[in-house]
Amino acid sequence: MIIDFENRVLTEKYALMSQLIIPRPIAWIVTKGEVLNLAPFSYFTGLSSNPPTMIVSIGHRPDGTPKDTLRNLRETKKCVVCMIEEEQLEAMHFSSKGVDADVSESELFDIPMEEVVEGFPPMVKGVKAAFFCEYLQEVDLKGSKTIPVIIEIKHLYINESIITDSEKMTLELDAIARIGKSYAKLGKKITPPDIP
Repeated sequence: MIIDFENRVLTEKYALMSQLIIPRPIAWIVTKGEVLNLAPFSYFTGLSSNPPTMIVSIGHRPDGTPKDTLRNLRETKKCVVCMIEEEQLEAMHFSSKGVDADVSESELFDIPMEEVVEGFPPMVKGVKAAFFCEYLQEVDLKGSKTIPVIIEIKHLYINESIITDSEKMTLELDAIARIGKSYAKLGKKITPPDIP
């Protein structure tokens, strides 16, 4: 079966992509506006290690206005991307609720925050890894209401409990990912065979 994306509505395209481009890591992004904003995004991935960058796609609100995360990033140029494990899943999911710009998700859902790097928003307390990033640029998708934003990593917080080899900086994060409308954890790791 070949599906012609030109003849599919947006919701169908999203459903197909979100079930097949998997697993998608979740960026639980903290920004500062008039209040502290906390929102999860799953159209997110690493982009390059030189410069160390990530890209996150941020949609607009149903009324067409930019989401708080995008507006705050444009204004302050700073964000914190928290990586979550299962213990943060419920709080992260709750924070996806659409609320007014003057409502802080961290306050609404009693999500504790922690100041870690001066000059950046706080991170979610208890996460095992968080990237402290600066806004770099947006990608123009020809009038799309989804804005891919490139952010550059300036600092990285790592909880020592996920370091399995400090010399090689080997990490073991039991991260939560998105598959379709569900969440998932990674299963077994597969060691690649030697290339002849």
